[in-house]
Order: sequence, then structure tokens, then C-alpha cells
Amino acid sequence: MGHLLLACTLFFHVFSSVKGDFLIEGLRNIQKRNIAEPVNDIEVYSINIDCKVTSRFAHNVITSRAVNRANVSKEAIFTVDLPKTAFITNFSMIIDGITYSGVIKEKETAKKQYQTAVSKGQTAGLVRASGRKTEKFTVSVNIAAQSKVTFELVYEEMLKRNHGKYEMLIKIQPKTVVRNFQIEVQIHEPQGISFLDANATFITNDLLPAVHKTFSAEKGYVSFKPTLDQQRSCATCTTSLLDGDFTVTYDVNRESSGNIQVVNGYFVHFFAPHKLAGVPKNVIYVIDRSGSMWGIKMKQTREALLEILEDTSEHDHFNFILFDDEIDVWKPSLVKATPENLIEAKDFVREIQESGATNINDAVLRAVELLDKAHELNQVPERSVSLIVLLTDGEANEGETVPERIQENVRKANKNGYTLYCLGFGYGVDYGFLEKMALENSGITRRIYEDSDAALQMQGFYTGIANPTLVDIKMQYPENAIANVTQNSFKHYFDGSEIVVAGRIIDNDLNFFSVDIQAEGADNSLKYSENVQLQEKDGVSKQQEYIFGDFTERLWAYLTIQQLLEKRVSADPSEKEKLKQQALDLSLKFKFVTPLTSMVVTKPEEKEKEEETLVADKFVEGPNSAKQCPSPASLAAYQCPSTPYNWVDSDPHFVISVPSKNDALCFNIQEEPGVILNLVEDQEIGIAVNGEIIGKKQTGNNVISKETYFGKLGIVNRKLKLRIEVTTETITIMMGKNKREYTWEKKTSVKKEGLNLVVSKKNNVTLSFGEGAQFVILLHHFPKDDPLHTDFLGFYTLDDHKFSASVHGLLGQFFHGIDYEISNIHETKNPDKPDATMKVKNKLLTVTRGLQKDYESDYRNGKKVPCWFVHSNAQGLIDGTHEDYIVRDIFYIGN
Repeated sequence: MGHLLLACTLFFHVFSSVKGDFLIEGLRNIQKRNIAEPVNDIEVYSINIDCKVTSRFAHNVITSRAVNRANVSKEAIFTVDLPKTAFITNFSMIIDGITYSGVIKEKETAKKQYQTAVSKGQTAGLVRASGRKTEKFTVSVNIAAQSKVTFELVYEEMLKRNHGKYEMLIKIQPKTVVRNFQIEVQIHEPQGISFLDANATFITNDLLPAVHKTFSAEKGYVSFKPTLDQQRSCATCTTSLLDGDFTVTYDVNRESSGNIQVVNGYFVHFFAPHKLAGVPKNVIYVIDRSGSMWGIKMKQTREALLEILEDTSEHDHFNFILFDDEIDVWKPSLVKATPENLIEAKDFVREIQESGATNINDAVLRAVELLDKAHELNQVPERSVSLIVLLTDGEANEGETVPERIQENVRKANKNGYTLYCLGFGYGVDYGFLEKMALENSGITRRIYEDSDAALQMQGFYTGIANPTLVDIKMQYPENAIANVTQNSFKHYFDGSEIVVAGRIIDNDLNFFSVDIQAEGADNSLKYSENVQLQEKDGVSKQQEYIFGDFTERLWAYLTIQQLLEKRVSADPSEKEKLKQQALDLSLKFKFVTPLTSMVVTKPEEKEKEEETLVADKFVEGPNSAKQCPSPASLAAYQCPSTPYNWVDSDPHFVISVPSKNDALCFNIQEEPGVILNLVEDQEIGIAVNGEIIGKKQTGNNVISKETYFGKLGIVNRKLKLRIEVTTETITIMMGKNKREYTWEKKTSVKKEGLNLVVSKKNNVTLSFGEGAQFVILLHHFPKDDPLHTDFLGFYTLDDHKFSASVHGLLGQFFHGIDYEISNIHETKNPDKPDATMKVKNKLLTVTRGLQKDYESDYRNGKKVPCWFVHSNAQGLIDGTHEDYIVRDIFYIGN
């Protein structure tokens, strides 16, 4: 759904100014106390979210005011969730009457300034990913006793229309009641507003009177101003009911197909024709069914495909290609979506089973081949739209595996220009590879998040492309009168969306502004024309300066930067630098925090300390969590997205994903060969996993290397009376009195009584127990004549959030999250491995930034994942000591 995501999530963590004196556990635990008292003397007494929208362009200001009522200084951390597609334009703090403002700088310049600050052990504020649609801005400041601080964050974004409306999603989570809490949304749409609505997930009958909405002609207004009593979760509580999404939706009148607005020498043209017949579409769904799609992923994929088939128009044609290390096509050619064919297709979808590796190259080329054949033999309508929808959750590891070669193969094969959409399921995908391949073939890439609503996410994507009404749209503006026009030719127009073009007018004597549009419809060629008398429009715009009069220029810059960055993804190396410089110049001119710029904030500290330098970097959806992190010299390398599952592999390195911080923790356990360690134990659901340690091969002088690995894993499921032993040679399943042994060499699938197990011929075992747990075990194999290396196992937990609250073990204790704070980041002798202080479980630990390898999606080479390394066998991080996790038997599970 098209949206402006105006998400404001504010937290204040308070610590004593006395070194090492930790006063509170944080607001998360205060909520449970349910008593009426100030939050550690820091009172957030005002939160104001002000949103002004002019012609789909939004200018948003989030202002928060807090006071420290204590007799000692306290530290407050200001955290805001804002849209990933937005650009920050300003941030400032007002302390003791002094304003500290952010300055937008080129990223490399900001990095150097930050490196100077970080060498002094100073902390940082940054923008990073925090959810599907949001990224997090965080900054901390020390508030003197009996003093106030004001935070103000400003950002801008263009609203996109989808499914016939614009949406503003305002995420609210103040935690405590706030004396002055208000949201105000002012909308000015010259076309006139056709409808306006507002709602919230947390609305109760008591809160309903706090919501006001009104619109008339061009203006709309929404406000939400709850009183203290309305905010309270109970009559005497300080905790707040305001926890969820506040949503504003609207659309504009559409008496004509488009609307042109000209202000201060810049124009913006909105084009959204309605009441058009749909153009038939030809869709080939290319579905990854490899072993990593096992369980809930494939279940959700089947659910989504069944709903998509239900919504498919009868004039459409479609087919399915399933791939793992083999390629299977449902029908020899595309078929029409008749009721009979749809019934047969649904039966086919219900039977999709997952196993094997991932051959993306051959699957996509097969889809191109099928579409070529369909057009050559006139099996599909002449006036139709041909699309390929690729869904995958991993990286190519079968057939052609080099991303650049796959991209080249698809680009060359797709000579007829079919649109390729890529859906990347979860974080294991190489997002950058999919993004470039889609852009080179007129499509886009979207990430499908591994949540309970993944099927709805896929359906939502399909709904956006379900009804094409125009093809090959070309928009012609006055020659020699304009310059710097944004993209003005488009492959498709989908019903319920909107095309936006902006540019600069260079003819000062131009009296009329016109545009001619040509496009292909369902039955014939179509032409549209729009005209604007400039003087009249300028007069109107001056009356609306209470919103912001230069919105056309800023909207043009916003669109131009977005499109330059997009072109840069698929550009030739010679063009990349030119596009980068153009986008950088505009980012600096209009003071946008973009992927090419950073915002530097000088933050005051206590009088005896120096000022701190903070750097805000924009998060960019990247290839995967490791590849999108810059070098450790930059801020983002200290906190960057991690793969959202936990694992242990290699020497043995334990890696703990921390999705709430888009980061990871890691540690080693050093023990002797033969020791068995408990990795997972959940007595409530009756599942346990233990691993036996082995050492390297003996060398010629009979000295054994200190490096150790897991050579055997034991998995227990009490409810199924099941035990599975996995060694580097065999997989043995023992269920009751039955026992069956399998080898790694043979591809195998086992399904019985709640157990699903797949042995891939590529050294991969995937197993799950119904919907309760899913594991992947990897075999690292070396030649028998290797003098040193020995075969060993890696263990990866997927869907681990489905374990009970009592789950434990070296990995299991982290399945439901771990909270910590990182501070005092400083360089060491190794510039790639800075040290820092971690506050966790009321302890202060020294940790080191490092890299560990995740082999789950690339079992050959692995991908590097940054993490904070905890020393001394994870002492202080894990409960107890590592000796507490030594068990006597490979199938041990407590009572």
C-alpha cells in the first residue's frame, strides 16, 4: 500500500552521571511495575508530531521536550523510527538555551570527522534499519540537574499512491503518559480531497474523542490530542495505552487523468487515469523450492499463490516454474486463467514440496524461453503485458552461481523486454544481486519479511501489479522550455497507482504549460493532454505558503536523487561515478541525508568532557546483512543488520542475532575434544540439541591443534519419541524401536509423524518438527588426504522464536532476545577490530568488533557477518559459566 510512514517511537533510557552506578533497568521493566511515579526523574512532558502535506510531498517535524528533575545529571537517549524512503533534512537539540544543529556532509568527509571522534572513545547517533518500513534515528545527551532539553527531527518524503489511496502510518510508543502529546496532519491537495480517514490499532472508546478529522475542498486536517487520563492504561498508571499505529488515509478528486502544478520555476505532473479497461497479463511465477524454503516459508508461499490464483482475471495467462537444483515446469506453455485451469493450478500449488539446492539462472532463463515461445506462436494476446515473478530465499548455489554472469545471461536472453520482479524471502538472499537483475529488466525488488503475515506481503505485492491498464507510456513536455526532467517514460501503469514527473522551467516567457501523453491501452492507442496557465497557478501557490511554497523544487530534487541512485545500481562502471556525483551534489544542496551523505551533530557532554561528534548515516537495503556494511572504519560497521537467526559453526563460533538492534553478538567456547555441550534445551516442548566437540587431525609431530569443531550432533524430541544423530558420515533417525541410517551422498526426504527431514546432495540437512522448530545442519567436507583439516558440522536455528519462554542452552537462551548497550567505541592496534564497552545483564564487558562466517546460504565460501565478540568463553553474557552447559550424553535432555 502506498504510504507516508511517519513513525515516531520515542524511548528515554536514564543512567546516573556517576560512573558505573546503574540506577534503573529501563522503561521496558518499568511498564511491569504499573505505579504512578516519574521515570527516574526524567519527564518527557511534550511530544509533538507535525506533518504538512502539499501535493503528496510531506514535511514532517518531530519535537520532544524533556526535563531532568533530579539533583544530578542524567543521560537521555532520543530514538525515532522514520520511513526508510524518507530523507532527514535537519536535527537539532536545544540545551540551556543553546542550539546544537546537524550539518549535512559528504559521507567520506563525515567519516573522517567521526574517526577522529571515535578514537577518543565517544558514542554515536545514527540512522539504521529497524523494521520493514522504518529505520531508526538514535542520539543520546547528558541533561544537567534541573535542566530541559528539546529534540527536533525534520524529514521529508513523497507519498506514493497504491490501491487507490495514500497512507500515513504514524507509529506511536511513548511508553509513559505525556502531559502534552499531539499529532497534527495538515493536507493541501489542489485537486481536492475525495476522502479522508484516521484510525489507530490502540483506539478505545475513551480515546475516540481525541481523534478529530475534517476535510473540505482542497484542505484536510487530522489531529490526535489525548489527555493524560485518556492515555493511562489504568486509573493510577503512568504507563500509556498509546502503543501501536495511528493511520491516516486519503485520496484526491480525479476529474481528469492528471494534474500539473507549477511553483517558483519548477513543475510537478501527477498522472493517474481511471476507469480504464485492464490489459491482459501473462505471468510466469518462478518459485524457489530448495531445502531452505522448508516449513513455514513454503507454507506461506503456497497460501499466497492460492490467493493470487483466486484473484487472477480470466483474460490473463500464467504458468509455474519450480526450481531447486532441478527445474520443473507445470505446463509446456502458458495457459489461460479459465476456471478449470485455475482449479488444476491450485491442486498443483498445494503439492509443492521443498528440497535440494538453488539454481536461479536456469529457472529464470526457462521463464524467458516460455514467454518467447508464447508470443511467437500467438498463444497470448498481442496487446498484453508479460511479467516474470521470481521468489527466492537464498543465493544461487547450483548451476551458474556467479551473480554477475546470471545477470548478464538474463539480460541477453530477455531481448523482448519482459518485466522481471524479484521477491527476496528473508535475509538470506543476495538482495543487491536481485535488485540489479530486476532493474536491468524494467522491474523492482522487494523483500518479504519472515513474519506470520508473509503470505499477505506476497499477496499485497501481487495486488499492486494485478491490473495493468496502460503500456508504454510516453510523456512529452514543451521543447526548449524545460530542463532536468525526471523519468518521463514508463513501461506500465497499474490501476490505483500514480505516475509523477517533475522538472525545471527555463523559459521565463512561457505562458502555458502543456504535456502530451501517448500510451497503449487494452483495445487501442490512447492520447492525453494537460494544460496549465502559469500565472494563475503561481497566484494560487502564493496563497498556500503556510504549507511550504518551494515543495515543487524539493519534490523534484527528491525524485531526481532517488532515480539517480537507482540508475547507479545497474549502470556501467564508467557511468557510476558520474551518477554518484550528480546525486551527491543535489543531496548537499537540498540538505538531504541520503546514501551518499551523512549528518554530523556536535553533541554537548558534561563540563569536564569534550563535545562528542555524532554521525547519522542512512540505511540502504543491501545485498545481505554483511555486504551492506561498510568497512569497520565507518560508523555503520559498528552497528549493522545481521542475519536473523542463530548458529554455531567452525571453531566453534557462536553467533547470536539481535534483530532489535540489527546487529549480532558472537563468542567461542574452548573445550577439549570429547566434551558434549548443550546447545538448545526446551523442556516445555520436549526438544534438545547437543553437540560433541572434535579436534583437528594430528600433525606429523603428534601435536594436536587447539582448534576444535562439532563432529556429532544429537537432537531429541520427547513428544515424537525421536532421536536423530548426525555425524560427518551419517544421519541416523531413531523413532521408538525403529532405526534408519542415511548418508550425506544421497539426496533424501523423510516425512513421518511430525518430522520433516531433507538431506541435500550439497552437504545440507534441513529438519523441522511441525511448526515448532526448524534446524539446518551443514557438513564441511575436506579431502581425505588433507594433512590437517577434518570434516565438521555447522548448526543453524531457523524459526527459533517458536520455542517456549523457558528455552535455554548456549544458543537457546537467546532465542527470545537479549538487551545490551554499546558505548565507548575506540580503535585498537588493529583498525579493523575496535573495542567497546557493553552493558549487559547489569555487567560491563569489554567486547571487540569482528567478523564471523555464515555458511547457511553459501556453504562453499560463507558470507562475513559483523558482530561484537565477547571474550573469555562468553562469561558475563551467558547465564552462569560455560561449564554449566557440559552434558553427559549426546541425547541429554533435563527432566
